[in-house]
Amino acid sequence: MPVNVNDVMQLFCHLSQEKGMKAAVKHSGRGALLAGASAFIGGLMGGPPGIAVGGAFGGILGAWMTAGHFRPVPQILMELPPAEQQKLYDEAVVILRNLDWTDVAQLTALVMGNTNLQQKLTAVLINYFSKELRAEIQYGE
Repeated sequence: MPVNVNDVMQLFCHLSQEKGMKAAVKHSGRGALLAGASAFIGGLMGGPPGIAVGGAFGGILGAWMTAGHFRPVPQILMELPPAEQQKLYDEAVVILRNLDWTDVAQLTALVMGNTNLQQKLTAVLINYFSKELRAEIQYGE
Protein backbone atom coordinates (compact mmCIF):
# COMPACT_ATOMS: atom_id res chain seq x y z
CA MET A 1 0.00 0.00 0.00
CA PRO A 2 1.35 3.44 -0.82
CA VAL A 3 2.31 5.45 2.23
CA ASN A 4 0.77 8.92 2.49
CA VAL A 5 2.25 11.93 4.28
CA ASN A 6 -0.47 12.15 6.95
CA ASP A 7 -0.01 8.49 7.89
CA VAL A 8 3.73 9.01 8.31
CA MET A 9 3.17 12.15 10.42
CA GLN A 10 0.75 10.21 12.65
CA LEU A 11 3.31 7.42 12.95
CA PHE A 12 6.07 9.89 13.88
CA CYS A 13 3.73 11.52 16.42
CA HIS A 14 2.95 8.18 18.04
CA LEU A 15 6.60 7.10 18.06
CA SER A 16 7.85 10.39 19.53
CA GLN A 17 5.06 10.39 22.12
CA GLU A 18 5.96 6.85 23.20
CA LYS A 19 9.59 7.91 23.61
CA GLY A 20 8.58 11.10 25.46
CA MET A 21 10.45 13.30 22.99
CA LYS A 22 10.44 17.06 23.44
CA ALA A 23 12.37 19.62 21.44
CA ALA A 24 13.53 23.17 21.96
CA VAL A 25 14.12 25.21 18.84
CA LYS A 26 16.76 27.81 19.50
CA HIS A 27 16.37 31.36 18.21
CA SER A 28 19.94 32.62 18.33
CA GLY A 29 19.28 35.30 15.72
CA ARG A 30 16.67 36.94 17.93
CA GLY A 31 19.02 36.87 20.92
CA ALA A 32 21.85 38.48 18.98
CA LEU A 33 19.52 41.15 17.61
CA LEU A 34 18.25 41.91 21.10
CA ALA A 35 21.79 42.16 22.53
CA GLY A 36 22.87 44.50 19.73
CA ALA A 37 19.77 46.68 20.01
CA SER A 38 20.21 46.97 23.78
CA ALA A 39 23.84 48.01 23.38
CA PHE A 40 22.83 50.60 20.77
CA ILE A 41 20.07 52.08 22.93
CA GLY A 42 22.38 52.06 25.95
CA GLY A 43 24.99 53.94 23.91
CA LEU A 44 22.46 56.56 22.84
CA MET A 45 21.29 57.11 26.40
CA GLY A 46 24.50 56.76 28.38
CA GLY A 47 27.44 57.03 26.02
CA PRO A 48 30.27 54.49 26.35
CA PRO A 49 29.18 53.23 29.80
CA GLY A 50 25.64 52.86 28.43
CA ILE A 51 26.93 50.61 25.65
CA ALA A 52 28.47 48.31 28.27
CA VAL A 53 25.37 48.26 30.47
CA GLY A 54 22.98 47.89 27.52
CA GLY A 55 25.11 45.15 25.96
CA ALA A 56 25.30 43.23 29.22
CA PHE A 57 21.57 43.53 29.85
CA GLY A 58 20.75 42.64 26.24
CA GLY A 59 23.15 39.69 26.35
CA ILE A 60 21.51 38.26 29.45
CA LEU A 61 18.04 38.80 28.05
CA GLY A 62 19.11 37.33 24.68
CA ALA A 63 20.60 34.26 26.36
CA TRP A 64 17.38 33.71 28.27
CA MET A 65 15.35 33.99 25.06
CA THR A 66 17.54 31.56 23.13
CA ALA A 67 17.58 28.92 25.84
CA GLY A 68 14.54 27.45 24.12
CA HIS A 69 11.35 26.14 25.59
CA PHE A 70 10.76 22.41 25.25
CA ARG A 71 7.59 21.42 23.47
CA PRO A 72 6.30 17.93 22.66
CA VAL A 73 7.65 16.69 19.32
CA PRO A 74 4.17 15.58 18.12
CA GLN A 75 2.94 19.17 18.51
CA ILE A 76 5.90 20.51 16.50
CA LEU A 77 5.41 17.86 13.80
CA MET A 78 1.77 18.79 13.28
CA GLU A 79 2.69 22.48 12.98
CA LEU A 80 5.30 21.88 10.27
CA PRO A 81 4.51 23.29 6.84
CA PRO A 82 3.67 20.70 4.15
CA ALA A 83 7.09 21.06 2.49
CA GLU A 84 8.85 20.17 5.75
CA GLN A 85 6.49 17.25 6.37
CA GLN A 86 7.34 16.05 2.87
CA LYS A 87 11.07 16.03 3.77
CA LEU A 88 10.38 13.76 6.72
CA TYR A 89 8.07 11.61 4.62
CA ASP A 90 10.73 11.15 1.93
CA GLU A 91 13.21 9.83 4.49
CA ALA A 92 10.66 7.60 6.24
CA VAL A 93 9.26 6.00 3.10
CA VAL A 94 12.68 4.50 2.35
CA ILE A 95 12.40 2.60 5.66
CA LEU A 96 8.69 1.76 5.35
CA ARG A 97 8.38 0.85 1.67
CA ASN A 98 8.70 -2.93 2.19
CA LEU A 99 6.03 -3.16 4.91
CA ASP A 100 2.60 -4.63 4.12
CA TRP A 101 -0.20 -2.77 5.90
CA THR A 102 -3.76 -1.52 5.30
CA ASP A 103 -4.22 1.51 7.58
CA VAL A 104 -2.25 3.80 9.87
CA ALA A 105 -3.18 1.77 12.96
CA GLN A 106 -1.70 -1.39 11.45
CA LEU A 107 1.38 0.52 10.27
CA THR A 108 1.87 1.91 13.78
CA ALA A 109 1.48 -1.56 15.29
CA LEU A 110 4.04 -3.00 12.86
CA VAL A 111 6.58 -0.30 13.69
CA MET A 112 5.99 -0.38 17.45
CA GLY A 113 6.46 -4.14 17.41
CA ASN A 114 9.85 -3.90 15.67
CA THR A 115 12.70 -2.33 17.65
CA ASN A 116 14.87 -2.00 14.54
CA LEU A 117 12.21 0.03 12.69
CA GLN A 118 11.66 2.18 15.78
CA GLN A 119 15.38 2.94 15.99
CA LYS A 120 15.63 3.82 12.30
CA LEU A 121 12.58 6.11 12.39
CA THR A 122 13.70 7.73 15.65
CA ALA A 123 17.07 8.43 14.02
CA VAL A 124 15.24 10.11 11.11
CA LEU A 125 13.38 12.35 13.57
CA ILE A 126 16.48 13.22 15.59
CA ASN A 127 18.45 13.99 12.44
CA TYR A 128 15.68 16.21 11.09
CA PHE A 129 15.21 18.12 14.34
CA SER A 130 18.92 18.65 14.94
CA LYS A 131 19.96 19.50 11.36
CA GLU A 132 16.91 21.17 9.82
CA LEU A 133 15.37 22.86 12.86
CA ARG A 134 18.57 23.19 14.93
CA ALA A 135 16.62 21.88 17.90
CA GLU A 136 17.73 20.19 21.08
CA ILE A 137 15.96 16.90 21.85
CA GLN A 138 15.01 15.81 25.37
CA TYR A 139 13.50 12.46 26.43
CA GLY A 140 11.09 11.64 29.24
CA GLU A 141 8.01 13.24 30.65
